[in-house]
Amino acid sequence: MTTDLERSIQDLRASGDFPAPDPAAKAEAQRKILNRLKRAQGQLTAVVNAVESDAHCRDVVQQLSAVSKALDRAGFLLISTALRDCITNPDGETSPEELEKLFLSLT
Repeated sequence: MTTDLERSIQDLRASGDFPAPDPAAKAEAQRKILNRLKRAQGQLTAVVNAVESDAHCRDVVQQLSAVSKALDRAGFLLISTALRDCITNPDGETSPEELEKLFLSLT
């Protein structure tokens, strides 16, 4: 049984419109992912400090929201990078099914 993601990957491969793997692009994506995670780490530290200092719940919730968004964006970027690798390198270690499950776990 072929999933929607697998069909999309097959269509992209067949069209020839998908670029070849680019190590520089992968390194740039990794840099962006790390930056987002470090930002989330700093925001989480701010949440802990806010709770410890008995800050207003509005401030704590705003910081939690920022942490959540930063983590989501890092996760989506990580999966999109893996998806690009999967399309350009079909013999890679992550299957389309696994990527689909990972993507859905973030939604």
